[in-house]
Amino acid sequence: MTQKAILALADGTVLEGRALGFEGETSGEVVFNTAMTGYQEILTDPSYKGQMVLMTCPHIGNYGISPEDNESRRTWAEGFIVNEAARHPSNWRSELSLHEYLVHHRIVGIEGIDTRYLTRHLRTHGSQAGIIAHVAGANGSHDDLVAKAKALPSISKQDLVGTVTCDSAYQWDEGTGAWPQRLNAHGQVDPTPARRFRVVVYDFGVKQNILRRLVDEGCTVTVVPASTTAETVRAMSPDGVFLSNGPGDPEGVSYAVPHIQKLIGWRPIMGICLGHQILGLALGLSSYKLKFGHHGANHPVLDLRSRKVEITSQNHNFAVRLSSAEQTNGLLETPWGQFEPTHVSLNDECLEGLVGKTAPVLSVQYHPEASPGPHDSSYLFGQFRAMMEQTHA
Repeated sequence: MTQKAILALADGTVLEGRALGFEGETSGEVVFNTAMTGYQEILTDPSYKGQMVLMTCPHIGNYGISPEDNESRRTWAEGFIVNEAARHPSNWRSELSLHEYLVHHRIVGIEGIDTRYLTRHLRTHGSQAGIIAHVAGANGSHDDLVAKAKALPSISKQDLVGTVTCDSAYQWDEGTGAWPQRLNAHGQVDPTPARRFRVVVYDFGVKQNILRRLVDEGCTVTVVPASTTAETVRAMSPDGVFLSNGPGDPEGVSYAVPHIQKLIGWRPIMGICLGHQILGLALGLSSYKLKFGHHGANHPVLDLRSRKVEITSQNHNFAVRLSSAEQTNGLLETPWGQFEPTHVSLNDECLEGLVGKTAPVLSVQYHPEASPGPHDSSYLFGQFRAMMEQTHA
């Protein structure tokens, strides 16, 4: 008989299902992801540190696991929640089933629950702490598990970046390969540029496909720890600075803010996700926690300049707050110059992008590198390259 498993939320909600993955107990903030594919990239995305991921697609694991699809050196999600996990994947690239992969990486999961109900519950009541426990018998104490979930600390103000960033600087030279096409904003295929630019990437929890895309754009990439000082970066004489994605609350990474402030205007800067939020804090803006976050590969975002809608990949629980009171004629005035909001979410009007009008800065809340997700926004890496080209003109 399949082992019983229990999911208990801090608000007292308890769901019973079947054990999936590594046998044991785990905890974290429960969030839902609306992507239909990309479960391996999600599990290995450092931005999910501290969180247990609920997949809204009912059948997960159909195409198995391939090492080529990893987005970092290990898995980071604290737990995995699905309606049904495929035990017999069908894909010539597959080397493991999802269940075998979870066991190998010691990720506790649960399947066989009503994921549609749980998703609606989280939408109504918000993301919250939870416990997954595999129970050998039929006597698992619901009350004890709920009490454990209630006692879990909030991810707000925590420095989760410190647990996922690299220990020391390293070079990255792998691109995406020959199969993807480099599309510009007009949907045209751009030729691969000769490698010219040196880029320093702040590792707040960087996904490897971001690094690959930078290489595609002709960059020599050096990845540095999140605590690297501005003076150290300046001594490296890069042509550009990149602020990566990462987990948790940007206010928990406050030590990075003064160093980013010293780099604004010195060299072109691009930020993604947490990097966008840290840049917002560096510009004097505040951040706030979303009710249930943006997690998925199908989020519509409006470019305020072209009025074009892009379907984007997203993964964040916090956002940058920019009120009309902080703007003059639609522009944000800061000690580092003027900045313009460029993108907003069509789901909840969340700020999704900023660009410098007087400083070479570009940041977006979503993931233009996709993996998983659509490639509508891949042209943004070309815009970063263009900023570096202009500084050399």
